[in-house]
Amino acid sequence: MIEISESEFSIEEVVAKAKRPDAGAVVTFLGTVRDDEIQGMEVEAYREVALEELEKIRKEAMERFDLKSVDVIHRIGSLSVGDDIVLIVCTAAHRSAAFQGCEHVLEEIKRRAPFWKKEIRAGGERWVESGSG
Repeated sequence: MIEISESEFSIEEVVAKAKRPDAGAVVTFLGTVRDDEIQGMEVEAYREVALEELEKIRKEAMERFDLKSVDVIHRIGSLSVGDDIVLIVCTAAHRSAAFQGCEHVLEEIKRRAPFWKKEIRAGGERWVESGSG
């Protein structure tokens, strides 16, 4: 599953759907809005291109790391400190592949997918450089 959403998501539901008899490992990554002296964040995406790129990243990771499944949900819209931004769930027969695959998906999203973050601070706003965070 690949999804871009303005809504909150359930980690438990995504993990439950990802579990499968041929996978001995389920690895998750949850990215949240951290408090580095910000009040909130606006996340934007070029939705059509981002969905295509996320699907490419998913397929590449599945082949490269022999993953059984890869699920990605990326939030957009107004987010507060503590809110979830991105969830990645990778399943594989063995833990090493699941961990490596999950990290690869995260790094490739940061590098290739068209998402932009604007930090909202007491003193103003600033766009965060792509790939940071």
